[in-house]
Formats: sequence, structure tokens, C-alpha cells
Amino acid sequence: MARLLEEYKQRIVGELQEKLGRRNALAVPRLQKIVVNMGVGSAVQDRKRLDAAVAHLTQLSGQKAQICRARKSISGFRLRQGMPIGCRVTLRGRRMYEFLERLITLALPRVRDFRGLNPNGFDGRGNYSCGLSEQLVFPEIDPETVTHSQGMNITMVTSAATDEEGRLLLKAFGMPFRNQDQ
Repeated sequence: MARLLEEYKQRIVGELQEKLGRRNALAVPRLQKIVVNMGVGSAVQDRKRLDAAVAHLTQLSGQKAQICRARKSISGFRLRQGMPIGCRVTLRGRRMYEFLERLITLALPRVRDFRGLNPNGFDGRGNYSCGLSEQLVFPEIDPETVTHSQGMNITMVTSAATDEEGRLLLKAFGMPFRNQDQ
């Protein structure tokens, strides 16, 4: 079992019950899924970039990435409806907790000039989104195979009703948020 999942069941649920004043353990917020998304705008001209992004996303998530296609045509970007322009993967269960653990302990400390995650990345319903500027911060990716640096968006969907509950949950997991006064 993933270390963070075990820690959630044994320690975090009890702490959150105390802080939020909930008597039932099932009323405590939990992590539902993590969605990792790579938008590859240059895939319009070069299909190999999209294939490389799919391979890297598959490698760091542990499951096959899904190719996303354009919903409508935009002539200014030379984009036609149905063209492949990105990839994404939705993680749930054990893989989700393993990815979150690698993100917190390995990837984020490797980001250059990292001072913490932006605490304002919540959407008003307890879900948190952040972005990474390159995929090389994950140790699974071999730097010699990367020809183009590619960023990604990471969205953590929680069952929390408010941003404050979501923030408490992610802080309990060990997410390194920046202080509000900075």
C-alpha cells in the first residue's frame, strides 16, 4: 500500500476530524483524483513532440496517457477541429497516492528557486491546481531522451467543500505551501 494512503487512514483522518469538528471519519475531506495535463501546442507542426510528451507522461504516472484533441478550429493558430494538441492522465487509488508522494518528496524540491506552492491555486470548492515548467524534475524521466522541455498542469480534486478544508487536507499530506505574507 502507498505510504501516503496508509498515513491518511491512520493519522490524517484523526487530525482532520479534530480540526474540523467532524465526528464521522467519512465526513472528512479526501483526495478523489489527480489529473496531470500536458498541452503541446507545437504538436500542430511536429507530431513527434506529442508522442514524446505522451511517453514521458506515461512514464511518470504509471498508466497510459490519453491524447486530447482540439474542440474547435482556430485559424490564427493553424488549428483544425480534431487535431491532437495535448495529453492527460487521470490517477485514482494507489497510483494517485504514489504520484502525490513522488511529487512532494522528489519533484518539487528539485524545482529551481522553489519557495513553496502558491496558496491561491484553489478553485473555491477545495480543488487545487499547480503547474510545473518542465518534466525533468521527475527522476523517472531520463534527461538524455528529452529534446524539448514540456510543462504540465497538475489538478488535485478533493471532496472538500471549501478551500480551507482542501488546504488543511493537502497540508496534512505535506504539500509545501508558501506563506501567505510573502
